[in-house]
Amino acid sequence: MDLQIEGLRVLVTAGAGGIGLEIVRAFRREGAKVHVCDVDDGALGALAEDRPEVTRSKTDVADRGQVAKLFEDSSKALGGLDCLVNNAGIAGPTGRVEEIDPADWDRCLAVDITGQFNCARLAVPHLKQSRNGSMFNLASAAGKFGFPLRSPYAAAKWGVVGFTKSLSMELGEFGIRVNAILPGIVEGDRIRRVFEAKAKERGVAPEEQLKLAMTQSSIKELVQPQQLANMIVFLASPLGRTVSGQAISIDSDLQSLVG
Repeated sequence: MDLQIEGLRVLVTAGAGGIGLEIVRAFRREGAKVHVCDVDDGALGALAEDRPEVTRSKTDVADRGQVAKLFEDSSKALGGLDCLVNNAGIAGPTGRVEEIDPADWDRCLAVDITGQFNCARLAVPHLKQSRNGSMFNLASAAGKFGFPLRSPYAAAKWGVVGFTKSLSMELGEFGIRVNAILPGIVEGDRIRRVFEAKAKERGVAPEEQLKLAMTQSSIKELVQPQQLANMIVFLASPLGRTVSGQAISIDSDLQSLVG
């Protein structure tokens, strides 16, 4: 299938590893031009060696000065912008609400929701100049269910869904689509660390915590990062031009998130 996105100009936050790197690879397979940011020097260095054609910036999306520099860099590298993928996020603290350090709460929301605002507000003027403008905000299954012991993360991800729905209404008149992607249990190091932390809090083995979580899904499989990437690339193409304002779950049909 020809997705008709040869030369599409794409910015992916936290694009040097994990889900972000899979998104970069998927766009590059279709001939898109990609700029990424990340906070991980090692991952950025590895990306430079593996994919020198992908331009890069070191950026903490919670820092507005760094985000402004990111958009200067990406504008020079790409010559404009057709698609923003707000992928940057952190897991935040694990624990009961009365045990959470307020600084950890603040940092989680600063990255996971305010970071998306910081990027979106600078992206919109560029997207308005595009003939195929789109934005994707990474939320989570935690953006539609309660998530005990992970209240900062859940609060941020519910916020992402509301932010996305609001932006889709604001930007529709300019032909810009805005969608939220809600991954479930995605295979990778990040979910392993999450389950280790939750298992420690509950006093069980990480394997038991994962097994318990999987009982809540209809399809007993971990989500592969490539599945998220493929959905985003399709929706960023002209074939997805009427899909906007959606909270799209890719989660093996999760029914709930367990503590």
